[in-house]
Amino acid sequence: MIKKLDKLIIRSFVGPFVVTFFVTLFVLVMQFFWLYMDELIGKGLGVWMILQLLLYISSTLVPLALPLGVLLASIMTFGNLGENFELVAIKSSGISLLRFMRPLLVFMIFVSGAAFVFSNNVIPVANLKALSLLYDLRNSKPTFNIRAGQFNNDIKGFSIRVGSKDPDGKTIRDIIIYDQSSGYGNDKVILAEKGQMIPSADKQSLIFRMNNGWRYEEQQSQRGANRNPQMRLHFESWDKVFDISSFKVTRTNQDLFKNAYQMMNVSQLTEGIDSMKRKSKTIARTVSAYLAPYQLLLKQETENKDLLAKVKANAAPIRTFDSTFNELIPDSLKASTLQLSVANLRSIKNSLDMASLDSRAQKENYIRYNVEWHKKFVLSFACILLFLIGAPLGAIIRKGGLGMPLVIAVLFFVVFHITSVTGEKLAESAVLPAWAGMWMATAMLLPIAIVLIQQARNDSQIFSKEWYTRIWTGMTAIVSRSRKKH
Repeated sequence: MIKKLDKLIIRSFVGPFVVTFFVTLFVLVMQFFWLYMDELIGKGLGVWMILQLLLYISSTLVPLALPLGVLLASIMTFGNLGENFELVAIKSSGISLLRFMRPLLVFMIFVSGAAFVFSNNVIPVANLKALSLLYDLRNSKPTFNIRAGQFNNDIKGFSIRVGSKDPDGKTIRDIIIYDQSSGYGNDKVILAEKGQMIPSADKQSLIFRMNNGWRYEEQQSQRGANRNPQMRLHFESWDKVFDISSFKVTRTNQDLFKNAYQMMNVSQLTEGIDSMKRKSKTIARTVSAYLAPYQLLLKQETENKDLLAKVKANAAPIRTFDSTFNELIPDSLKASTLQLSVANLRSIKNSLDMASLDSRAQKENYIRYNVEWHKKFVLSFACILLFLIGAPLGAIIRKGGLGMPLVIAVLFFVVFHITSVTGEKLAESAVLPAWAGMWMATAMLLPIAIVLIQQARNDSQIFSKEWYTRIWTGMTAIVSRSRKKH
């Protein structure tokens, strides 16, 4: 009977889990496209490129969709069992809620392990592919599109206008082309009665094959702008070739992005953290070695503290800078000595500024690497934690479907997500250590999960409508009796 119950609960959970996960992932992907729609629309993206972007973005959004899918599926599963009184029958047969949750807990451990493998191996590659592709698409030009009756300035150095376009999309009429490629303004003008737009075989050029037209050219002369000769040529057929290679999406070398911390797995992040620790020590040693020659006088004074104390005790006159400079430095060397001192001080300041900037950059990268390292493990533990919240919640509310479970799941997930983002920002700003910021959300929700499990074991009715109705009825009855007495 126990084995049958284990199969029952797993079958009841897997279906809603798969559905809610993909629905949540779809919503998040649509939210992404809604956010970047203005930058991607009109770029002439092919079907294959759109499918690639969908695949990569979907992979990067799994850390958000998976915990929400687990939470919603667990609430729906146990809510359905509670609504159909199956939980009551199971408890009445002597099986505790924790024993009933055990097979799903084991299943969630496997899911969390798979989530860690996915986060450690797939997401870095997906981030690399998605961010590089998104960078190329955002920086590419819109597709070249000539509209009838409007001037088009997309091709640098040319302003093109066509009076009308035939339904075939190729034939154009009343063509006007202002050629400004020479840098002297509209010194070349092309007029044609009719023509065709023909793309080249490699899609790198666009050919305007024009018929029955005129070419007007103003030739620049060295004798002055007012005496520039003009030339007019008539043509029966003439081809004007435009370079449109810049309108094609060009892919950037992905090696330029692969050293970012989002593109690394746990072992690479660990290696990067260790190398940053070693480099910070190297910076300190380099600065100390550079300043060593300038610290000679300071070291000598530090070693002769007793001698300085005796001099001060005997009230011996202390030389000031001015007196020492005037007495020991000849007049012929004073200017060069001051210049050399100022140059040394500037060199020291520049070196310290460079070392400070380098050290600050290393510290920021060190924090980011630590945050990303902990994020790999937070995803896996979040799946287990949200299951431990969702299962007892479903047993308490005893409502299945997508009504109440969806509302409560979204509420808890919003709290979890906001707390996670807040902890991540606090860690990145060095307000909290990386481990404290990244695990803050789970530390806050873990006690809630323990309380909910305890309430579910005791058949708590805190989410039952009838329980609040009985309380309200009792309170109104007490108020009514007190009024009758008075």
